[in-house]
Amino acid sequence: MSEENESSVYDVLTKVNDNTWEVPGNFKPGMNVPGRIFVSKPLLDLLDNETLVQVANVASLPGIQQYSMAMPDAHLGYGFSIGGVAAFDKDDGVISPGGVGFDINCGVRLIRSDLTEDDVRPKLPELLDALFEAIPSGVGSKSRLRVNDTELDDIFVHGVQWAVKNGYGVKNDLAHCESNGMMRGADPSKVSVKARKRGRPQIGTLGSGNHFLEVQYVDKIYDEEAAEAFGLKEGQITFMIHCGSRGAGHQICTDHLQKLTQASKKYKIPLPDKQLACAPASSEEAQDYFKAMICAANYAWVNRQVIMHWSREVFDDIFKEEHGDLGLDLVYDVAHNVAKLEKHIIDGEEKKVYVHRKGATRAFPAGHPEVPDDYRDIGQPVIIPGSMGTASYVLKGCPAAMELTFGSACHGAGRVMSRKSAKQELRGEEIQKELRSQGIIVRATQPSLIAEEAPEVYKSSSEVVDVVHNLGIATKVARVLPMGVVKG
Repeated sequence: MSEENESSVYDVLTKVNDNTWEVPGNFKPGMNVPGRIFVSKPLLDLLDNETLVQVANVASLPGIQQYSMAMPDAHLGYGFSIGGVAAFDKDDGVISPGGVGFDINCGVRLIRSDLTEDDVRPKLPELLDALFEAIPSGVGSKSRLRVNDTELDDIFVHGVQWAVKNGYGVKNDLAHCESNGMMRGADPSKVSVKARKRGRPQIGTLGSGNHFLEVQYVDKIYDEEAAEAFGLKEGQITFMIHCGSRGAGHQICTDHLQKLTQASKKYKIPLPDKQLACAPASSEEAQDYFKAMICAANYAWVNRQVIMHWSREVFDDIFKEEHGDLGLDLVYDVAHNVAKLEKHIIDGEEKKVYVHRKGATRAFPAGHPEVPDDYRDIGQPVIIPGSMGTASYVLKGCPAAMELTFGSACHGAGRVMSRKSAKQELRGEEIQKELRSQGIIVRATQPSLIAEEAPEVYKSSSEVVDVVHNLGIATKVARVLPMGVVKG
């Protein structure tokens, strides 16, 4: 952070506690609520002024409740900061695609196994090669799965139910997905021909950017009871899938942003940033977007489900003959980019609000009806990925999340260097070699992708996780370390 930025950030923010800072409601004209940024002092030092301004801009949107929030991994995004959370009144608020992002339901899922690090390490190169071959990755990658328009409609409406019905998984997978892998209210008629055309050939593909499939081992258990409930133990092999709705979601966002830009003018909503295009939540324009967004969210769950199915097949091909049933069970799948109509207690009253989570993970506590039955006494698994060479974490949602963040936590480490700067300053081949010396194998379609996602372009995942842990939003259950990564 430059000296100029540092002084402006520190001059504006009010310290609430060691991990919470407030943007006062008079920071910018038009703010309806203050901002809340959940960061430690070291992470605050990495915060830039533009992100602070985005938090304040969101606070000016109609019907926003309590605070405009930013998680500890927050950085500059489109309209909303990445790591942004905001809830808008069902009747008096708005829906904004900028609060969801272009990669609708980009999310992450964790799969456990009965294999150990010692079982997998000798065959790790073979495993990574097979996964890289089985899971298409990179810009414009196309799947070996082809669906027709009727099947695509079924995917948009029924999500993971379609995948399991067609042999891509088992019934228990449904219970361990957020929203059971299917948000209700999808309307495929709100999805354009272009979005459908982009989506049809991409089910079961990683895509590009920060998406990955990572083979890991459980390095440390923090909460024995929760770890046992989640099926996790030290030395165990897990794998993690991070991707979203691919071209379908991007096109759905693009199409409806154009319509909502006009709607903002129609409904005379003053926008501090045109990227915050929105419409009243009950309006036809907002509901058309929301119904299309649900289609993309359900598509994304199917995308991760198919990738998981093919990954399971690869693991079986390599290890089943020697080890028998591998126990490749889905621990949980969470969305990172989505808007949902939820009930929350606000000022002592239960209200329905559209919670926008843009680079943020749902973190519901024990007892919440949307937590799977077998986790109901523990809390929802919260999965926070690292960055190739760094730790990922499994946490559990806690009651403080409902009080502080509308049931939300961080979603990852958060960038500190742009992709353009990373490609200019770093060499993918050198990073790949350095990671290999640490026992981590990386496969990617081209070296520049490795440079863009190098560990040093991200904040410390441990520092980010400590913030939500210390605030009691979501507490640590287990730490997993990478062994091999297939990059998108």
